[in-house]
Amino acid sequence: MLKEKVEEIIAEIRPMLQVDGGDIEVVDVDEEKGIAKVRLTGTCHGCPYAQITIKNGVERYLKEKIPEIKSVETV
Repeated sequence: MLKEKVEEIIAEIRPMLQVDGGDIEVVDVDEEKGIAKVRLTGTCHGCPYAQITIKNGVERYLKEKIPEIKSVETV
């Protein structure tokens, strides 16, 4: 299942966010569209660089590891 794969990869990313007092959780994965929906928490929530972190960090890494993922969105 795609959501389980996404959660495994997010678990690899999570420690990097936790170092700065933040965290990330998988909310949902639309398997048909290849969209992972995530929520940033802690200091990452509302951070001015959150969107950069999602697009340049999380999305890029997920797409590299799971080719079925086309996009990552925050909710």
